[in-house]
Parts: sequence; C-alpha cells; structure tokens
Amino acid sequence: MADYADLGGHRHGTPAYRRLTLAMLFAGFSTFSLLYAVQPLLPLLAGEYRLSAEEASLAVSLATGPLAFGILAAGAISDRIGRRPLMVFAMLAAGALTLLAAVMPGWPALLALRLLTGLVLAGVPGVAMAYLAEEIDAGAIGSAMGLYIAGSGLGGMGGRLVASLLADLWGWRGALGGVGLIGLAMAEAFRRLAPPSRRFVARGGGIGAVRTLSRDDALPLLFGQAFVLMGIFVTVYNYAAFRLVAPPYSLSQAAVGAVFLLYVLGSGSSAWFGGLSGRVGRRRVFWVPVAILAVGVALTAARPLALVVAGIGVLTIGFFGAHSIASAWVGRRAQSHRGQAAALYLFFYYLGSSVLGSAGGVAWTRGGWTGVTLFCLVLSALALLGAALLARVPPLPVADAPMMVEP
Repeated sequence: MADYADLGGHRHGTPAYRRLTLAMLFAGFSTFSLLYAVQPLLPLLAGEYRLSAEEASLAVSLATGPLAFGILAAGAISDRIGRRPLMVFAMLAAGALTLLAAVMPGWPALLALRLLTGLVLAGVPGVAMAYLAEEIDAGAIGSAMGLYIAGSGLGGMGGRLVASLLADLWGWRGALGGVGLIGLAMAEAFRRLAPPSRRFVARGGGIGAVRTLSRDDALPLLFGQAFVLMGIFVTVYNYAAFRLVAPPYSLSQAAVGAVFLLYVLGSGSSAWFGGLSGRVGRRRVFWVPVAILAVGVALTAARPLALVVAGIGVLTIGFFGAHSIASAWVGRRAQSHRGQAAALYLFFYYLGSSVLGSAGGVAWTRGGWTGVTLFCLVLSALALLGAALLARVPPLPVADAPMMVEP
C-alpha cells in the first residue's frame, strides 16, 4: 500500500486538481453567500419585527463575530480530525441552519440560528488554506487559492443579489430558504468533488502550536498584513456609501449598492495574482497588489465621481490580489500546524475588519473623506513596509521536494 504521507500534491491540469479547485470555488461561494445574504434583507426584518436599524443589524453581526473566534477552534479541530470532513460538515450544517431560519418564528430564535450559522461556517475559511496547502502541488497552490478567494468574492456579492431578487418574489423568508437550498446543493457538490485527503497528518494544537508558528520569520508579518489590508478594504467600502449619498453626488441607495459589483474585479485579480505568484515567486510579487491598493486609496480622494469609483475598483483589485498571495503563503510557510496557521491568519483578517473598520469611522466623523483617505494611506504605508520585509525573508525548503525552495 502506498504511503499517502509521501505522495506529491495534485499538479495543475490533472483531473484531481480540477475537481479540487472547482470544489473550493463552491466552498468559497457557499460560505460567503450564506454569511452575507441576510444583509439586504435587514429593512424587511426591521419592518416585520419592529426593530431599529441597529437591532436589525444583529442578524449580520451575530454571525460574523462568532465566525472570527470560531476560526481559531476550527483550525485546532482540523489538525486533529482532518480538513475535508470538517468542511463538509460546516457547509451542510450552515445550509440547514439557514433553511431552518427561514421558517423559525420569532426574532430571538432567528438570531440564535444566525449565531450558530457563523460558528459552523468557521469550519470552511478556517481550514481551506491548510487543505489546499497539503493537497496541491507547491507550484500550483497560488492559482488554487486564487480560485477559492474568487469564489468567496462572488459569494459575498452573489448572496446579496440572489437574496434581494428572491425577496421581491417571496419575501425575506423565501429569500433565506432559497439561499439555504443553494448552500445545501453546493455542500453536496463539494462532498462529491473534493478528493479525500492524501497528505493530512493528525497533530495536536494549543499554545505550543502558536509558539511554533510565531517563531517563523514570515508568518507574524503575514498575520499583520491580513489585519492591515482588510482594515483598509472594509474602511473604504463602509464609508464610501456615506460619501456617495451626500452632495455633490447624491446617489440613490440602489446606485451605491451597485458598487458591490466591483467585487467581480477582485475575483479576477485573486485568480490572476495567485497564478502569477506561483510562477514568479510570492516574495517578488506581493508588493505589486499592495501598491495597487495604495493607488486605489489615493484615487478615491479625487472629486469626480468616475475617479472615485475607479479608485474603489483599483483598490478592490489590489486587495484581493494581495489576500490571494498572502493566504497561499501562510499555507506554504507553516511546516506544521497548518490548520492553526490558517486560523490565525483569518482571525487577524476579521479582527482588522472589526477594529480598523471602526477606527475608520472615527476618521470619517472627524475628517470626512480626507480623514478616511489619510487613515488608509497610513495603513497602506505599513502594508508596503511589511511587503518589503517579507521580500527579505529567506525561503524555506519545500517539504515534498527537498532540493527545491518555496517561490
């Protein structure tokens, strides 16, 4: 019998590679559509349950908050039981909970189901990087991760759009039910397509794993990049709406909502930069999307509407490209405890969304869009500094090819 721990990863262009990357595309789409589909339904929920906007927003925050902390647990669990089984369970459970939320009476029960949905969904993003890093050939990990992140971006956009369309036909319950059914269908597609793990080795976790990971030259820098880059991205998207609905633009809510269609650019850039980094090398390429993101931030400071929207688009391209490279890099650098390495990266990613996104609100309140631009440019400078430091980190030998080094 073959020693599966010694088997090489799936190579680009093989049937197993195509099945795995398609499965991961479904996983990314399903996760973020289930997570954010409720966002456009908040006015309908507020009307039915007589809630304020802040109270209705709990349907989103009570899912995203537990997700950040659930990711830490998911990494440790997957290091023990395996990546694929946890991902299959997470996707099936989240689809079922969303379907149940569509028929559950009462606001408290709906919130409880949203909280559980966030917790179980942590089993997908908290494990995806480690699963790909173990099962994909080192030269193809960048493009595979790029496709997964592309699916995530499309899911965040598509979940909102599908829920809005279904709500016009069947109300918010029909919308949630439809999204839940789509989630279950994608979970089954993932179960059928994703190849069984061949190179997973069960490991313990805990504080010892965190100490091991923190001693790596690159991983702490990559965790910091996740924190800063996501903070920039969320700040711009959060407060651009406030700017665009006010004079001199005075756009409608529908027009402002169309800005989310720029996520399509990010989905394309994540796949492209992921593939480029696999060919050219992460250390050589990573600064490029970070610099693009900084240019996008600067463009949003312009007054013409076309330049503002173009700046948001350029920023989106840079952010998704940088995230694609960084997340794949974490998987390759973590020689052990890959599940927890991926979990720590995503923990800082969502922490940046929360902490820096709120700090960006202070910049908006005190300095308007000029304050937001300056805040994000300072963060961009920190990200560029981090990229320069990462370029100087010596590469590690590739585990499955001892005479090679990581790109």
